[in-house]
Amino acid sequence: MTDADFLDEPDYELTAGAEGDRLDRLVADCLPDLSRTRIQALIKEGRVTVNGAPSKPAYRVEEGERIAVYLPPPEPSAFLPEAIPLDVLYEDADLIALNKPAGMVVHPAHGHTSGTLVNAALYRWPELRQVGDEYRAGIVHRLDKDTSGVIVIARTPAAHRALAEQFAGRSVSKRYLALVEGHPDSPTGRIEAPIGRDPRQRKQMAVVRGGREAISEFRLLASYADYALLEVVIFTGRTHQIRVHLAFIGHPVVGDTVYGHRRQRLRLDRHFLHAAELTLHSPTTGEPLTFAAPLPEELARVLDDLAR
Repeated sequence: MTDADFLDEPDYELTAGAEGDRLDRLVADCLPDLSRTRIQALIKEGRVTVNGAPSKPAYRVEEGERIAVYLPPPEPSAFLPEAIPLDVLYEDADLIALNKPAGMVVHPAHGHTSGTLVNAALYRWPELRQVGDEYRAGIVHRLDKDTSGVIVIARTPAAHRALAEQFAGRSVSKRYLALVEGHPDSPTGRIEAPIGRDPRQRKQMAVVRGGREAISEFRLLASYADYALLEVVIFTGRTHQIRVHLAFIGHPVVGDTVYGHRRQRLRLDRHFLHAAELTLHSPTTGEPLTFAAPLPEELARVLDDLAR
C-alpha cells in the first residue's frame, strides 16, 4: 500500500452497520470533514482499507466489515527542530525517557504542525530523524495531548525495532494515575471492553461491538467526598483507552470534557490523567528499566484541596 504501513494506528476506524453502501459514500457520511472527492482519492491511494486490505470507491460494504482510514502525514516541513525545553528522566545510547507536560502533542499532525514533542526532540537529538522514518523520529508510543507523564523515544533503528516489539507484545508495564468522578463499587476492577470509533461522534472513541480488544485494571488509592484517585494499568494501547473505559463504567476522568461532563465542578485546564510509571527492558542488555514521573504541580494541588 502506501504510507499507511508506517502508521501503527489508523486515524479513523469504522464498522459497517448495513450492507450495500458504497465504500466512499459510507466514509463520507461518517467523516463529514472530508469531501467525497478527497475520500475517493484516499481510497485510490490505498489509505482506506476494508478488513485490512485496500479496496475501491465503489466497493459495496457488508455488515460488520472493519474500515480503517489513514490520512497522509504532515508535510516534512512540519518536522523542523524547535528549541522547546524537555524534562529528561533518563537517557542512554538506546533510548530517552521524557516527562511530557500536558498540552503538548507528541508528533506533528493535521492542525498541529509545530510545538510538538518531536519538534523539541529533533532539536536536542538531531540523529532521531534517522530512527524509524522521518515521520516517527524515534517515537514508539503516544500519550494524549492533555495527558502528562512518561514517554519513551528510541535513539537507534535497532532500539526502535526492539521497543516496538515490546509494546506490540504487551511486555511493557504502564501505570497511570487518574482522578475520577464518584466512587467505583469495588476498590479494584478489570475492564475488558472493545474500543472503536464512536458511531455517533466519529472523532471520538467508544466501547463498541466489533471494536479492538482493550483491557484495563484499576485500584483505588484514595477517596474524597465526590471523587476517587485510581491507579490504572493498561494491557493494550488503544486510543483514549483509559478515558473511554473509565467513562464506560460511570466514572469519567475529572477534567475530561470529551468523555466526561461538559461542565466540570473542579477548575482544571486539563484532564486528571498522568502516566506515572513505565517499565520495559533495555534493547541492549535486556535488563528491566523503570521510569517514573512525579505528579505535576497542578494535579498535586487538586489532591491537596480535596484532602482538606
